[in-house]
Amino acid sequence: KADGGTELLRLAHERLDRSAEPPTGAHVPDLSAVGPAGRAARTALALREATASPGTWTLLDHPMLALDVAGSVAHLEPDAVIVHPDGSWTVVEIKSFPMLDGAADPAKVGAATRQAAVYVLALEEVAARLDPAPRVRHRILLVCPKDFSNLPTASAVDVRKQRAVTARQLARLTRVEDIADALPEGICFSPELPAEQLTAAVEAVPATYAPECLSTCELAFHCRDRSRASGAVTPLGRPVRAELGGLTTVADVLAAARGEAGDPDDPA
Repeated sequence: KADGGTELLRLAHERLDRSAEPPTGAHVPDLSAVGPAGRAARTALALREATASPGTWTLLDHPMLALDVAGSVAHLEPDAVIVHPDGSWTVVEIKSFPMLDGAADPAKVGAATRQAAVYVLALEEVAARLDPAPRVRHRILLVCPKDFSNLPTASAVDVRKQRAVTARQLARLTRVEDIADALPEGICFSPELPAEQLTAAVEAVPATYAPECLSTCELAFHCRDRSRASGAVTPLGRPVRAELGGLTTVADVLAAARGEAGDPDDPA
């Protein structure tokens, strides 16, 4: 991205937009602002200004985007976004894994594609607020080192499938408002509460534990202890819980195994 993104724009022109005029220079707006929300607003303004001035290339270096995730705002920071001379927008993803003879590790490319698809969705939310709405391209520019050198190379990657999957998953998420409505009246989880009140608040909410929680949630040990105390099968893992079906406790499983519960003529 040095020298005003000269090399990056050359790759974008070569891989994505050969019909446009070659980029001889690009506008690189200053996106600095206070806080993520301020940076997201500054990015939206820069995109609006670039789209209103067609015929030139614009490079947004580390813009900030906002995406609604089940009623909560998530701030995202792509490596770059390019505004083409026709006013369309492209996400740029820059990775350190190499492209050897024009091909890269499929697993790493897949992960980069899923990541870029989220940025595309966030850009579409920005574009929807403009009139007329600019086109967000569904082919992103994946930039990697060429072979074993430090020279960059790039490939245009279609993210339509990943974008559709991500949009469907986001639409199915339970919204924060619905989760809040299901909580007991007057409950509060502020860390500033006395320990007894905070413990009582946590105890008032059902805990659904799985071993994967240990790597992602600070309350995992609390939920695991509650699951073990109640004899739940959840500490044994999601696959075991799925196999056991309606047998939700260890006691139920042992009773069924001994023939003390269930239909003795039905071994399942």
